[in-house]
Amino acid sequence: MVHRRLRTLITASVLVAGALSGLTATAPSAAALGNGLALTPPMGFNDWNAYGCNVSESLIKQTADKITSSGMAADGYQYVNIDDCWLQKSRDANGNLQPDLTKFPDGISGTAAYVHTKGLKLGIYEDAGTATCAGYPGSLGHEQQDANSFAAWGVDYLKYDNCNNTGVAAQTRYTAMRDALAKTGRPILFSLCNWGQESVWNWGASVGNLWRTTGDISANFSSMLSNFHTNVGLASHAAPGGWNDPDMLEIGNGMSATEDRSEFSLWSEMAAPLISGTNLVGASSTTLSILTNKAVIAVDQDSLGKQGVEVSSAGGLDVLAKPLAGGDVAVALFNENSSTATISTTVAAIGKTGASSYTLTDLWSGAKTSTSSAISASVPAHGTVLYRVSGGTSSGQRIEAEAAGNTIAGAAVIAACSACSGGQKVGYIGNGAANYVTINNITETTAGTRTLTINYLLSGSRSFYISVNGGTDIQLPLTGSSWTTPVTTTVTVNLAAGTNTIKFHNDTAYAPDLDVVTVN
Repeated sequence: MVHRRLRTLITASVLVAGALSGLTATAPSAAALGNGLALTPPMGFNDWNAYGCNVSESLIKQTADKITSSGMAADGYQYVNIDDCWLQKSRDANGNLQPDLTKFPDGISGTAAYVHTKGLKLGIYEDAGTATCAGYPGSLGHEQQDANSFAAWGVDYLKYDNCNNTGVAAQTRYTAMRDALAKTGRPILFSLCNWGQESVWNWGASVGNLWRTTGDISANFSSMLSNFHTNVGLASHAAPGGWNDPDMLEIGNGMSATEDRSEFSLWSEMAAPLISGTNLVGASSTTLSILTNKAVIAVDQDSLGKQGVEVSSAGGLDVLAKPLAGGDVAVALFNENSSTATISTTVAAIGKTGASSYTLTDLWSGAKTSTSSAISASVPAHGTVLYRVSGGTSSGQRIEAEAAGNTIAGAAVIAACSACSGGQKVGYIGNGAANYVTINNITETTAGTRTLTINYLLSGSRSFYISVNGGTDIQLPLTGSSWTTPVTTTVTVNLAAGTNTIKFHNDTAYAPDLDVVTVN
């Protein structure tokens, strides 16, 4: 959470950073935190967007009751999170945080005990600065003392904000609280709310269970769309235990039902946390029906833990594909525009192969259809059609060359490419050892031989040299006739169990441009 008057500046800084990502080297994702929490994206409630500082023990208890009685708990919603303004303006004589006993007469421990009786978990808010965004005592310099309080009170989740941070590096401040939480011995899920600053996705996985990639969301379509655009390219950083967080759900807070369904579809497709920011106690039946769509929740909570990637994006028409455990693929057709449009892709483009017919299940209507290749729908303005595609086999991991988790070094640069997957490619690879692309975070459960399908662009003859996990180079002499339309080649490589990297380079001459790599 950050004061709204800062939101435009923060969002602008995030977008500028994203725009420049192709001009500088990008570090690989950090190793996972490993605290055993958030193996799927966390689900729950946070009071800030609907109530601001008007939080209270009674509100939290009523919300816990509603999550249970409405069936939301059975659908996976488990965290009831208190945001800012729960505490007193000063610490006690021993330097401890003090709950505002007017708002929380039973204290945080009493509130946590009630939430726990419902089979739910309690979240709390603090700040990695000298004061919270609303001006209450922050935890900077008090990390262990405050972590001990949270653990003693029975807190299960900490949202850690970024206001009044005195200019200390975010990774330093957030790591201090990570270590303090670990020393308490209590499992406390750690949410990093640093608004996407300092490229948190590059180091967040080793520090927290989720990290905000954006500024604060607002209850309107343009804000939701902005956060979607910032988050969607960061898929390579998401994995069980650590998730990209484009902020809370605004479903029920003023967008249209169509827009609400789009947000829920897109957040689920991006394996984002599903934290409701609305008044659940007074929520309409429409709002609750969206939040409890089991088929869409299953996409978000899929055990494979992959964030969906953009297959294509042009003219405000987006296609995302998310591989699922068991071989299905969730496909989102999202229309950003203000009039109805037909959005189309193919089973091959989403990584499906090997069958004469595939089943498409519309996860909002429940309707089932079949196709031999085309996946297409008429999508209303600001709407999303979400399909689960079954049949055949999935062709494995598909990683865009320009993905934020990759290392794009030296003169190698991201460029627009309308015919390319995701609408971009990476060019100026090679002609020197410093100019290369490394595809990071290729995860395999077992070691063995894999086939790489490489989409590249080239007019003439050039070579890629590829190196798997820093090993011996494999030369790929290639030919092509276009710098605007990709073609494919394949090569067999050996990958290790766990995380792998594949470097594309040419130390003595220019290489082709690189579009996307698929691992089968």
